[in-house]
Amino acid sequence: LMSGAAIVFFAFIGFDAVSTTAEEARNPQRDMPIGIIASLIICTVLYVLMSAVLTGIKKYTIYAGDAAAVATAFASKPWAQALVSAGALAGTTSVLLVFQLGQPRIFMAMARDGLLPQYFAKIHPRFRTPHITTIWTGVVVGVVAMVTNIGELADLTNIGTLFAFILVCLGVNVLRRVAPERQRPFRVPFVPIFPILGVLMCLALMLSLPVMTWIRFVVWLAIGLLIYFLYSVRHSKLRRGVDIGLTEDIPPPLIKT
Repeated sequence: LMSGAAIVFFAFIGFDAVSTTAEEARNPQRDMPIGIIASLIICTVLYVLMSAVLTGIKKYTIYAGDAAAVATAFASKPWAQALVSAGALAGTTSVLLVFQLGQPRIFMAMARDGLLPQYFAKIHPRFRTPHITTIWTGVVVGVVAMVTNIGELADLTNIGTLFAFILVCLGVNVLRRVAPERQRPFRVPFVPIFPILGVLMCLALMLSLPVMTWIRFVVWLAIGLLIYFLYSVRHSKLRRGVDIGLTEDIPPPLIKT
């Protein structure tokens, strides 16, 4: 059950991308929590409804070990297969758009701080989007997707995201202690209980993933730490207490708050 949950978790990845658009939101204090929670609820409802339809068409045991359960369910109806293929293609496009929205902005924020070269912090003068990181992210991910097994790539994505969520949960507890006076329009309830439960659940899902996924994760983590200690730690402005500020390549936010 936990192994299946660790794989299904991949379907919910992306809700956290909402937070990367805070700088471009009209009212981020209100819009960010609504966007994150609403996206989780909508995804859950859609997946439950899809599962109900599939198990209503054929017995659930038929789908055991089937990587294309939807195609199996409509195998006898060519018109339905074409409809499913079109829906799958549209769904893939939506995932790509969400990914290209969130990850480039994370790289841009890292570059602003100095964790990455300033080249990646540039903003398009007309569209005011992180065009450099958007292009590089699309190229790198496209190449990796072409030469990597989708199952292995999904597992590696899952374990990396779960580890990031563990750090977020721990960060909530730490910030409540070191910065209790910080303004929090949205407050996580029942701290430290909820963050601790989040850490335990994420860790349980991580432990359910294959050993080879853990090996790849440790290797990538080691590479990331190597880059951080050899380059990023010496250039981080926040670590040195330097105000990031605004430059000609970093225009003010689209919406004034």
